[in-house]
Amino acid sequence: MVDSKTVRSDSSSSLWRQGELVDLLITDLSDSGDGVGRWEQRVIFVPDTVTGDRVRVRLMHVKPQYAHAKLQELLEPSPHRIRPQCIVADKCGGCQWQHVSYAYQREVKRNLVVQALERIGGLEQPNVDSVLHTADLGYRNKATYPLRRAKSNGNQTQLPRSNSRKPKLPVADLPVVNNSVMAGYYQKGSHQLINLNQCPIQDDRLNPLLAEVKQDIQQRGWSLYDETLHRGKLRHLSLRIGRHTGEMLLTLVTKEPGLVGLEAQAQEWLNRYPGLVGVAVNLNPDRTNAIFGSETRTIAGRSHLHELFAGLTFQIRPDTFFQVNTEVAEALVQVILDELHLQGTEMLLDAYCGVGTLTLPLAQQVKTAIGLEVQPQAIEQATLNAALNHLDNVTFQTGTVEALLPQLAAHPDVVILDPPRKGCDRSVLDTLLHMQPDRIVYMSCNPATLARDLKHLSSAYRLTRVQPADFFPQTPHVECVAFLVRSTEARDQRAEDGRV
Repeated sequence: MVDSKTVRSDSSSSLWRQGELVDLLITDLSDSGDGVGRWEQRVIFVPDTVTGDRVRVRLMHVKPQYAHAKLQELLEPSPHRIRPQCIVADKCGGCQWQHVSYAYQREVKRNLVVQALERIGGLEQPNVDSVLHTADLGYRNKATYPLRRAKSNGNQTQLPRSNSRKPKLPVADLPVVNNSVMAGYYQKGSHQLINLNQCPIQDDRLNPLLAEVKQDIQQRGWSLYDETLHRGKLRHLSLRIGRHTGEMLLTLVTKEPGLVGLEAQAQEWLNRYPGLVGVAVNLNPDRTNAIFGSETRTIAGRSHLHELFAGLTFQIRPDTFFQVNTEVAEALVQVILDELHLQGTEMLLDAYCGVGTLTLPLAQQVKTAIGLEVQPQAIEQATLNAALNHLDNVTFQTGTVEALLPQLAAHPDVVILDPPRKGCDRSVLDTLLHMQPDRIVYMSCNPATLARDLKHLSSAYRLTRVQPADFFPQTPHVECVAFLVRSTEARDQRAEDGRV
């Protein structure tokens, strides 16, 4: 919808080209986070806008029926627009929605789930709860920052030589001296690094490390990786914290070993930061976008931190996959437990189990539990964490779910699915339709693939409820858990086949 007063007298075809300015009313937010407006029956996607904004935009990438545009002027702000908490929110690509009120972020995320279930899943008026959430800032228990050398150009400001060597902390996006060490996130739509000394979405106990470790790297004179030339050593700085224990890990990702003085510096960091329990180096020699390589070496302290999660103790290493939003993950575990009403007699299967984040809390409430996971390192940690919590009713198997599930001798009563963004392979869904467990709990980070897979399972299962959860405030990402029960017709058919 466009206010007729904003339409210029030129013909629409003459305006529909790269570089032209048009005025829009933003009427929606897309699943990628961009604002959506319509002009002359064409759709325009505009980053940094929110529903209700009246804006002037410049067309950038133009197709016959849609275009991507850049915000040029905010003509009238939306009631959903707020002032970002981060002073570099307009530059940094780490967050897309800092300008959107948190209440409206949750409303949009719930609508994205509903729309996917209706349009892709073919479900009519699905039962979707309000979005589960906790804090909208300071929630991340892990952050990994690329490292670069500053260059004196139009995007970086060189400090006068009279300035103090160590700026006041914490401050974000300070001007940096040419050739000094920067750490941060990439600018939106570019590979330009935005220097940060603090980040409002990470646990604030990590901020001193982010600010000060860069200066230590500078003083040590360690070389930084140049991705264009595939030269230099240090690639990333990774920080991790146990939200409930306060224990921290610091990991340097490097192309190759040989950082002179690393052992002494690691010990200095342990002495400086009381919560820091381990310093590690991860070796990633490949020319790749992947952050971590396959080998991690402990330099000082422990190889892991301890975290309390859902009443259990977990050991977490630098490269362990663990939900970055501890509090929302715990709340979601409780939602699952409340919905399942486990009696202690069930057999539970957790496909894509990882390190047992869901398997182990649920194992306390069932007779037996089995976890399936393709990554051997994750299975090793899941087994260790089970032993750490004296859970002897859990077993883990290494391999793909596609291969292991059809070979499973036992018949599970409850199946937990937590696949990657691409969703479940069709063969996994078909095996479940043959096995027909009483209940399926499907945890998804992609509403579109969730809806697709629920449609396939609908021949034997009824969707009872979907619980969205906001693991990533200030971004358009939304996760959700769908609860399915075997339909009466499928139950009857199973009885006739003698499989009950």
